Amino acid sequence: MQEYGASLGIGFVAGMRSMSACAALTWAASQGRTRGDLIPAGPGARALATTAAAAEMAGDKMPFAPDRRIAPSFALRLVIGAVGGWALAGRQASPEYGALAGVAGAVAGTLLGRAARGGDPHTAAGRSKGLAEDVVAAGLAALVVAYAEPKNRSRTFP
Repeated sequence: MQEYGASLGIGFVAGMRSMSACAALTWAASQGRTRGDLIPAGPGARALATTAAAAEMAGDKMPFAPDRRIAPSFALRLVIGAVGGWALAGRQASPEYGALAGVAGAVAGTLLGRAARGGDPHTAAGRSKGLAEDVVAAGLAALVVAYAEPKNRSRTFP
């Protein structure tokens, strides 16, 4: 099961903050922690994805921000979760099951993240909860990258 932990984790991040998951994936790719060459790893990709993540966090607090559960937003989160889950599945793991774990994480992150925000996310209390969600998403993204299995050597734990 631990072979799919990073896959599930990146999916959960995608459900909470989709661009944070993208940024985490570019950082993981730059450290050789992703499968294949699907995820861009260069400094430009990392800068763009990290900037997009920060913009998403800011935009999420705006009164015109759409609900994450609307079909296009939910579908995007599922796709990012699937791609991220595939890319971060451990070496001994099935990448297809990694993608499924990423989708499951994205569903959970989307629904639980929205439920944690409560009634109206555009009130002062909702924005405060949104800031807390930002911190959780960024922290989880950093943990996923740190503990994703390096593809060029055996896994070691601190």
